[in-house]
Amino acid sequence: MTSQKIVLHFPRKIVNQPVIWTLIKEYDLECSILKANITPSEEGLMVLELKGNNDNYKLGIDFLTELGLKIQPLSQDIIRNKERCIDCGVCIPVCPAGALEADPETRKVSFNDSKCVVCEFCVQVCPFKAMEVRFE
Repeated sequence: MTSQKIVLHFPRKIVNQPVIWTLIKEYDLECSILKANITPSEEGLMVLELKGNNDNYKLGIDFLTELGLKIQPLSQDIIRNKERCIDCGVCIPVCPAGALEADPETRKVSFNDSKCVVCEFCVQVCPFKAMEVRFE
């Protein structure tokens, strides 16, 4: 069983196609949409948790690639700039996924990108711009 959070970048010509339906029906994959910004006739972006048996997962990824979608692992998209971070902790209570935590003894903030759902709340509240979103 393969499970991975990925970011899909949709070219304009693909946004009107039933991509997620195809992943579910044709490749028997479980799709949890964590975030999406897809507008007709524009480029789109979707953060997706994709699960399924290894063979179907590979076939589904191949299908997406052949359609012209760019696929990235989610962990590449939220970046914590440790040099800018002063460990103030403002980001911690706004993180719905619990990806940001403070060590109870040192009060140092840590970021667990495997929990992150790219909601961007941390980016919006950080006064030092230590949290960055990168959609390449």
